[in-house]
Parts: sequence; C-alpha cells; structure tokens
Amino acid sequence: MPAVTRFCKQSRLLLLTIGLALPYTAHADFAECVAGLQEKAKQEGISEKIVDEALGQVKLSERVIELDGKQPEFIDTFTNYLNRRVTDERVNKGREMLAKHAPLLDQIAKESGVPAQYLVAFWGLETNYGGYTGKMPILDSLATLACDPRRSGYFTGELMAALKIIEKGDVTVDKMLGSWAGAMGNFQFMPSVYLQYATDRDGDGKRDLWGSLPDAAASAGLFLNGLGWQNGFRWGREVKLPENFAYGEAGLKRSKTLSEWRELGVLDADGREMPNLDLQAALIIPSGHLGPKFLVYDNFKVIMRWNRSESYAIAVGHLADRIAGAGRLRQTPPELPRLPLTAVADLQQKLTDKGFDAGKSDGIMGPATRDAIRAFQEKQGMIADGYPNPEVLQALDIKIQSES
Repeated sequence: MPAVTRFCKQSRLLLLTIGLALPYTAHADFAECVAGLQEKAKQEGISEKIVDEALGQVKLSERVIELDGKQPEFIDTFTNYLNRRVTDERVNKGREMLAKHAPLLDQIAKESGVPAQYLVAFWGLETNYGGYTGKMPILDSLATLACDPRRSGYFTGELMAALKIIEKGDVTVDKMLGSWAGAMGNFQFMPSVYLQYATDRDGDGKRDLWGSLPDAAASAGLFLNGLGWQNGFRWGREVKLPENFAYGEAGLKRSKTLSEWRELGVLDADGREMPNLDLQAALIIPSGHLGPKFLVYDNFKVIMRWNRSESYAIAVGHLADRIAGAGRLRQTPPELPRLPLTAVADLQQKLTDKGFDAGKSDGIMGPATRDAIRAFQEKQGMIADGYPNPEVLQALDIKIQSES
C-alpha cells in the first residue's frame, strides 16, 4: 500500500475514534469503519466483550441507505401523510386502547403531565399500538449510518448508546430490533433517549420497551415531560382565516397571542371567535391556502422535538383529539401530487437564483424554502401562502418526474 494511501486511511480512522469524522458505505471501507467504531467504544469504557461480540458481527445494510432517502415526513404531501396515518381504524383502535389501559395511562398522565390521549397517539403513530416495532437489527442500522459521512457524528453517538444498553442487560443483541434508523420499542426510542428516559415501571429489573407497556408508556411520559410538555395545554387547534389574510404572518417563528390573532379576524374552525387570552400561538398552513390551517402552541414544538416534522406533529395532535372524541378536520386537505426530492431541489435552486434565498438545495421543504416561496408569490401577485402549488411550479418551470 502506498505511504500516502496508508496515511489517509490511518488519519480517517483516527478522526473516527475521536468523533470528528466518519468514513464510507462501501463494503471495503465499512470494515475499516467498524474497526474504528470498536476502538471508539473501548475508549468510552464499553467492555471488550461487548465490543467484540456486538460490533464484530455487524453488517452493512443497503436497505438502510435506501430508506434514509425516502422519509415520508419530508417527501410526502401533507394530505397523503395525514390520511394514511389518522385513519378511522387507527382512531377506533386508539379509543379502545385508551379505555383498556385507562388506569395505567391515567396514572402516568398524572405523574408526567402528559394526557393519556397523547400517549396513545404517539403509540399509534409510531408502531400502530405495538403491532409493528420493526425487525431490522439495530446495530447493523446504526453502524451503516455511522459510516455515512452525512450524519456520522449523530449515529456514532447512537451506536455507542445502543452498546451501553446491551451492556446494562436490558436487551440482548439478537433481540435489539427496530427501525431502519435505529428506533426501538413500542414508542420507537432512539438509543440515547432510551438511556436517559427508559424506566422499569413493572418492576421486573429490566427496562423493556418492547414487551412491557408499563415500561414503554411510562418512559414516553418521562421523555415528553423532559422535552418540556406543558401540563394543561393542548397542541393546537384548526382555525379559519378571513379573506385577504396576510399569509406572511404564518410560520413557527411568527407567534402571536390568541388575542392578537383574534384581532386579525382568525376564527375557530367552527366559526367562533378566538379566546381573548395572552397565550402564544403560531399559524401553520401545511397544504396551502386551500387546505386546513392551524394555530399551534408550545406543546406542538415539544412534539417536533420528538420528530422534527410539522406533518408528524399535526398528525399526533389531530389523532390525540380524535381519540379523545373530536371529529375530523373541518377543511379537507387538497389532493396535490407529491413533489420528488429532485423537483424540490430544483425549486430551491431556481428561487435562490431569482434572489429569493431558499436555503440549501437539499430537496427538503423547510421554513427557509417556504419563506422564499412566499416572497416569490408576493412579487408575482399570487396568494402568498408559501406553498409550492401548481401555479408556483409553472411560473418557475419546475418539471415533475416520478422517482423510482
């Protein structure tokens, strides 16, 4: 091996072990990456026995790499996302679970401050009430992602946490199964969350988030409480906007009090006036001016700390409301085609080229992209709702092609 090549490989391995960089997903480089991960684990005090037995058998997962680019929270339309997750079947099952486990859930709610219907909603969205907790080997998933340079630092930390869970005796390697991204159990905890918040509620000496609902639900309550859940407050509410509303007021960073929204003519979804309260709320418009609109409170942001997706947070809140007895949304989300990542990236680049800063052209429809769309719409004399509707796509000459 040439000296320069050997030096580069040794340098990458050194960077890996101190947490500054991670190598590649190619099979040859994966073996080298795993060797670096083993060294890092030993440096963190994990026993050689666990390191050798657990990491010595990990395999590169091409499936994980494939799924990493297809996360529905970020590529699906809000309409498709919500309709597939908040179904009548899931609502009815959630009500059944709420009644069946009422004593346990009510006690956890009392201790954590998180109402039972929210615990059930998270449970329903994450694993369909424990019906599917994932079958992918967690260590394979995390090692694969740790050896991908895009988010190597984060997943290296999660892999170290997973090894510590095994070392504590909560679960064995062969039983540590979950999602492609490393989430585990009834509520799909990442290993670092497991280490910090998992609790042995049923008193059997293990923190079992797969087979023990008391352990899993109590852990979820502790986690949400730790994220800052505000007892006594909802996630948000559906609202109606007046004609000629200034959509530039929308966005999580533009909160106002309910009294201020009331003065702007914002009504409850049923047409009633907003309460005259000094309670901060932000306006979210996930599918444009033709779809539903929501005023969301601080607990909405707590839900987004669990999963950084507005669509996910709305789905949790709406499902919780439905489980508690509420009806469907008053405004039906419009049926619009899903934008492939390539189309969103093209949209972002063209907006930026025209002087509307859409942020990085990564195919992810985030706040910067929505602000850029809104500014573009205003200049074009369109309704500036920040949504990439067909009128916007046509004006920017965005071509939509299906992705395989």
